[in-house]
Amino acid sequence: MPARRSRSAGVQHGPKCLPALRGARTGRSPARSEGERPRDPAKRETLKRLGALGLLALVDAGALASCGPRVLSPRARERKVIVLGLDGLDPQIVDRMMAAGKLRHMQRLRGISRLRNLTSSIPPQSPVAWATFITGRDPGGHRIYDFVHRDPQTYELVNAVARTSPPAVSLPFGQWRVPLSSSRAELHRAGTAFWDILADRGIPCEVYRVPSNFPPRDTGVKQLAGLGTPDLRGTNGTCAYYTDAPTTAPAATEYVHRIRVRNGRAKGRLIGPRNSLRSGIPDTWLDFDLSIDRDHALAKISIQGRDLLLRVGEWSDWVPVKFAMVPGLKTVSGILRFYLKQASPHFGLYAGPINFDPMDPALPIAALPGFARDMAERFGRFHTLGFPQDTNALDAEILDEGEYLHQSGMIVDEARRIYHSVLNQFQRGLLFYYFSTSDRTQHMFWRTMDPLHPAHDARSARDYGLAIEDCYQTCDGIVGDALEACDSDTTLVVLSDHGFAPLYRKFNLNTWLAAHGYLALRSRAKTTGKLSEGADWNNTTAYALGLNSIYINVRGREARGTVAEEDRQRVAQALARELRKVRDPIGGERVFENVYLADEVYSGARGPETPDLIAGYARGYRCSSASGLGKIAPQAIEDNEGKWSGDHCIDRTVVPGILLANKPIRAQRPALPDVTVGVLDEFGLPAPDDMQGHSIW
Repeated sequence: MPARRSRSAGVQHGPKCLPALRGARTGRSPARSEGERPRDPAKRETLKRLGALGLLALVDAGALASCGPRVLSPRARERKVIVLGLDGLDPQIVDRMMAAGKLRHMQRLRGISRLRNLTSSIPPQSPVAWATFITGRDPGGHRIYDFVHRDPQTYELVNAVARTSPPAVSLPFGQWRVPLSSSRAELHRAGTAFWDILADRGIPCEVYRVPSNFPPRDTGVKQLAGLGTPDLRGTNGTCAYYTDAPTTAPAATEYVHRIRVRNGRAKGRLIGPRNSLRSGIPDTWLDFDLSIDRDHALAKISIQGRDLLLRVGEWSDWVPVKFAMVPGLKTVSGILRFYLKQASPHFGLYAGPINFDPMDPALPIAALPGFARDMAERFGRFHTLGFPQDTNALDAEILDEGEYLHQSGMIVDEARRIYHSVLNQFQRGLLFYYFSTSDRTQHMFWRTMDPLHPAHDARSARDYGLAIEDCYQTCDGIVGDALEACDSDTTLVVLSDHGFAPLYRKFNLNTWLAAHGYLALRSRAKTTGKLSEGADWNNTTAYALGLNSIYINVRGREARGTVAEEDRQRVAQALARELRKVRDPIGGERVFENVYLADEVYSGARGPETPDLIAGYARGYRCSSASGLGKIAPQAIEDNEGKWSGDHCIDRTVVPGILLANKPIRAQRPALPDVTVGVLDEFGLPAPDDMQGHSIW
């Protein structure tokens, strides 16, 4: 149910649990107004047929009203397809919960289509997999290979989905540069989105929060960007924690802002985006005032002319802020939420990542032009960050499990409120809506339901052991909402991009490469620093950046390459053979299920960003985050004792997704591109020659 409103304006308050999931165990949807709820599809179907026969005038106004706010299509038999993307739903968990009668809407679909395992991408990462579904092509065709790529000239990490740049034209003025053009962001994904193929045939399409679609290309399709959209600082989400406590968890250090409280007053500084219009590109910032009443567990935040009163345990609504880039000429708008964690004995205030303000986004987060503003005017401000759940804050022990789930619940509630309205207005064509909460919940709470996990503890298991099941039941409610909106001319497709598995042990791939002579290091003193600074590239044969990507240090491609192009494949094959033999010294299990050669699994011409090998880890293992970010750890394999305890960036054979529909699925072993072709097939359109799938129907 929605978070309870406090007496303080603009504040949300509730117990430390996931509000959106309270009714999930009984299959109930969150409360919503009658004007928002999809109504009786059978009655709507009858009225549509009467309209086709010219008999609609015989129907009274009350009957029309009972069908909800939809307007009848002007033509009978309007084709409609609803695609629901539920990130990370795992077929084993779905099957188990269906057997227990806990997913009644998905169970209904299984009775029609059967539950199919859906083959994911290589690797089964969300940006890669959803790009594969969007284009019907493997990564060789859409050019997104990992969460991050590397620049072969600098060996530095770059965003795999999008590139951003400051204004191309500006006028120097002292320490400032006055912009004469706008900042730019460019979507890196190649290939044609299937919704653009539909739009070219005059079929209306709406696409909400789908990953690997920032910034959306303006092709006449209504789109709101999803995973890949950064925060205002250009990261996947950076929070701040203001406290006068002398110590905090070590992992929280990079987020902590120490404040000094005197006579119940303090000042805080909110760090904004880096200022590319000022010499040295410093951070922008704004100060705010704090008035703290420890006795009554209250705090007032005064920020840019707004006063927010929070009780301990309360969240603010979205707070708009502006950062000055060029005083008097250029500002950048953002929104964030505050949460008062504690007032005594020490003060603790959480400030969430600063999202783009949909009323005035600094970069295009939506298409058509003005669509984000139109949505914000209709629904109020909403999250725009592609990774809105603050998993970093939970990992760093800034938010506890209950506080994190409350934040996640607010995100789900907000998304479903918009989703319900969109369903009610959907008349014809394609509606593609994506939800991320199932992925994030499994990442962070797998340990609570798995006694074998190194981070499993009895308290978390008791309090949050059902968090993942609750989340799946919320997803089932989302499916139920779509089923309510379907008539006989509507095809509903429900899919996940991958499944899930435990993350018991972390493999430090660069450490292994260094130990086996593939990666040369300048000195042992630099082994914990950045790979781009500590590696001896002139003597390096191979290196790893990203969670699954391995690169041969090729002469002429990399700035300091050592391997001739004609030897690249031979070196890659030898490295793959060695990696396939790696065993965990504890227990002797193999670390890799598969190691793929890109030349053998990817279509299309190789680009400079294409990895040479793709690591497919075995169940229970994954590349460490440190190694993925280009660092060297002391040991090759270590226990995963963090809260990020479930994962899917392993071998795709281990983590298939799910596929369900409200019509029979004939494909026995469908893959993501097959669903893409199937959607086109529903509209009577053939797949383009460069699509790799076959229709699931």
